Order: sequence, then structure tokens, then C-alpha cells
Amino acid sequence: MSDEAQLAARAPAPPADQDELRVERFDDLDDLREDWQRLAEAAGNIFGTWEWASAWWDELGRDHRLLVHACRRRDGSVAGILPLCSISKRAFTTVRFVGHGPADLLGPICAPADRPALAQALGAALDSIPERVDLLLAERLAAEEGWNALLGGTHVRREPSPVLRLDGMSWEELLAARSSNFRQQVRRRERKLVREHGLRYRLADDPERLEDDLDHLFRLHERRWAKGSQAFSRERWAFHRSFARSAQARGWLRLWLAEIGGEPVAAWYGFRFAGVEWYYQAGRDPSWEQASIGFVLLAHSIREACADGVREYRLLLGDEPYKARFSNGETCLETVAVPRTMAGRAAVRGAVASRHLPGRAAKISGWLIDRGP
Repeated sequence: MSDEAQLAARAPAPPADQDELRVERFDDLDDLREDWQRLAEAAGNIFGTWEWASAWWDELGRDHRLLVHACRRRDGSVAGILPLCSISKRAFTTVRFVGHGPADLLGPICAPADRPALAQALGAALDSIPERVDLLLAERLAAEEGWNALLGGTHVRREPSPVLRLDGMSWEELLAARSSNFRQQVRRRERKLVREHGLRYRLADDPERLEDDLDHLFRLHERRWAKGSQAFSRERWAFHRSFARSAQARGWLRLWLAEIGGEPVAAWYGFRFAGVEWYYQAGRDPSWEQASIGFVLLAHSIREACADGVREYRLLLGDEPYKARFSNGETCLETVAVPRTMAGRAAVRGAVASRHLPGRAAKISGWLIDRGP
């Protein structure tokens, strides 16, 4: 039995009551835009939108090859999108999801009920690629969606992603469920900033000011983190500007600025999509650290989400202590590796063996991609 046949034999069979989907390759993202937008809503993932993928491909997709597939039912309707791309280094080819890197959640784009069929179609899509594929590196999949078992892969990394489930909870009800000390901190810190410094909040909803507002965000993030974060590295500026413009036009963008004397001293950057608030990144002026300006702005963004009836507030990647203070649950993201050749299997074995070494976990994706012979 060939190497590829042995791997295929390990893949889970599709459910007996589910039609097999036909995969169709596309070389232009625009050809799938309408179906993609519909399915991203069904999947409920801001990072799975056509707008995210298009901005990523235009600004960060260099050195990659586009391998996007539509998965069609027997009646011709599109049940899901497989937003794939490949990168080759040292004769080793890895397939990944479009949007990787800046995205906090990835995967096939489909309604929940169609996940098993999409997992089976993913294998067919990989089989249809003429060139040899050594490894599928499926990063930041929602663990609760069961993709690891569906793909028959090996998880090589897990990352926490805290959430605050609101489900109709008001801001006062949320505070009432916390300690009296927490409630006092939230209220006292904001009152002090308003009383002594005239704190005001501004939502970036004016297209004419968006570029300047993004400049404030990038500047404040860099002042807070210096080189400790790559979220808004200069290589990603064009991507974030492109997506922010699209997100604002679609009504998804949530960019809050905390201003003192008309000058932004903190920024909160996120999105509102599919009934969920997505907290992506923030920045603040270190000179306002003692006044807890970042904490105050975060609390404001949650209060606004409550007022607008958002069902869930996602704090996204990371287990920082401040997230634990607000969250009431946690999801887990996992990176799954599916080898397709002997070289791919060797890479996965090496990744599993080394993932517990100091400093290795954060670099596991790059290590796998560079694993070629």
C-alpha cells in the first residue's frame, strides 16, 4: 500500500446519511464572494469572512499559492468553502488556511451541521492538487468543533481563548455577579478619569477619519508593547488598514478611542460579527498606566456590548490575568497537523517530540513549515 493510501485509510468515513460533496477549485477569490459571505455568517467566524481572506491574500499572501475550493452538494449549491493555500520551502510543501498569522480562529467555512462533510471534502481537495503535498497544517481550529478527529490528524499545539457569555445579561447584572471589590474598581477608576481629566469615548465610525484613527491604534499599541507584539508590525499595516475599511463599510468594525483633552490615550480594536463581539487588540499610553486606562476602556467596550444585546464577548487568544477577571468561560484552539507523505510524517513526529521544550510551542508552526529535507 502506498504512503498516501495508508494515510487515507486512517481518515474517518463520512456519516452514512450525508451526501458526499464535490470539490471545485477556484483561482480567484472574487468568484466565490457571494457564497463565501453567506457561509461565513453561518460559521460565525469573523476571520473566516471573504473580506479577511481577500485583504490577507492581497497584502500577505506573497510566496503562497492559492488553492481555494468550493464544496458543492448534488443540487449544485455550495455547502462550504475550503480557503487553502500552499507554501514550499526546501522541497517541502505545506498547505494552510488563507488568513493564517493574524487570524485567531481558522478552519473550513460552513454551517456547523456540514462540518463532517467538509472534513471529508478537504481530503478530496488535497488529493486533487497535482503537486505533492507533504503536510496539511490546520492552525487555530476550535477544539470543541471536533476537527482533529474529523481530519484524522495530530494536535501539535493548544491555545486558550477566553470568552464572556452574555446571553442577554445587562451590564449591571454582569457586575452584580462579580466581587464587590471588582465592581468598585470598575466604577471608581472610570469616575476618577471622567472627573479629573474629562475622559471621553469615541467610536471610529467616520470613514473620513479611519486612517487617522488606525494611526492612533498602531501608535498606542507600539507604545504599550514596543517590540513585544507583532500584531501590528509594519508588515501587517496594509492588511489591517484594508480589512478595517471593509469591516467599517459592513458595519463590523468596533474601534474605540479613549480621549483625554481631545487626544487618544488608549484604543480598543475589535469587531462585531454574527452576534459576537471580537476583542482583537488594544494599545495605551504608558503615562496613563497608573490610571488603569486600558482596564477602563475594556470595561466600556463590554458595557456597550451588553447594551446592544451582544450574546458573547470573545477575548480571543491568550490567558492574560486581565482576561480571567472578565471572562466566564474558555474555548480552546488547536493546531492540527495531517501528514500526507513520509517527509510530512517525520515533520509531525519531530513537532510532537519537541513541543514541550522551552520556547518551542510558540514556534511550532514555523518549525513544521521549514522542516523540508
